[in-house]
Amino acid sequence: MISATHLVLIPSYNTGPRLAETVAEALRHWQPVWVVIDGSTDNSAARLPQSAGLRVIHRPHNGGKGAAVLAGLRPAAEAGFTHVLVMDADGQHPAADIAAFQEVSRQNPAAMILGTPIFDASAPRIRVLGRRLSNALARLETGQAIGDALFGFRVYPLLPLLEVMQSGRHMRGYDFDSEALVRLCWRGVAVINRPVPVRYFTQAEGGVSHFRYGRDNLRLAAMHARLLGALWLRPCRR
Repeated sequence: MISATHLVLIPSYNTGPRLAETVAEALRHWQPVWVVIDGSTDNSAARLPQSAGLRVIHRPHNGGKGAAVLAGLRPAAEAGFTHVLVMDADGQHPAADIAAFQEVSRQNPAAMILGTPIFDASAPRIRVLGRRLSNALARLETGQAIGDALFGFRVYPLLPLLEVMQSGRHMRGYDFDSEALVRLCWRGVAVINRPVPVRYFTQAEGGVSHFRYGRDNLRLAAMHARLLGALWLRPCRR
């Protein structure tokens, strides 16, 4: 399906051969697809398929997932797109569900459509268990029934997302998914949860993960501490 309003945006950093496979699958189900190469050094962009529905944006240096998303949001807004479906470049997210998510977004343009992962046996147990705390904190911070605060397969209203990202210096790395969700909820953007399958690939299958348990969990903890502090200050500001 080709759309003038709903875009698929794929940030990528050193994703290897999985990037080309993910993009080709996304293009089968939706166009346009934009890929932001976030300072990759693995030549993965050279393997991308040739398609009129594909645009590739290059960042000179690696800045993190949120920085790559922001690099796509700005030109997308200028091009007149109203919504953006963000998905990972490593093949974990189901490209076959893109059209269904975009249709839910079309029917509910003021809402963000959040993927809630259905894990199979490939999911690392420590990752599955670790999400429970993030989900509980996100529900506390928003007062909303958040299905999953970390899963990156989502449709956002573009301009509200761009505004919250440009309003501060955060949401540039792995904290993007959770903090963007919370701050959009604070702005009154509704939440619609939709279950989708997720698959974790092993290294032998070409799986790539830049998540570091110690470093990134500390960053997430700091983010939630900051958000909880901001939440407690909100009544004082009013």
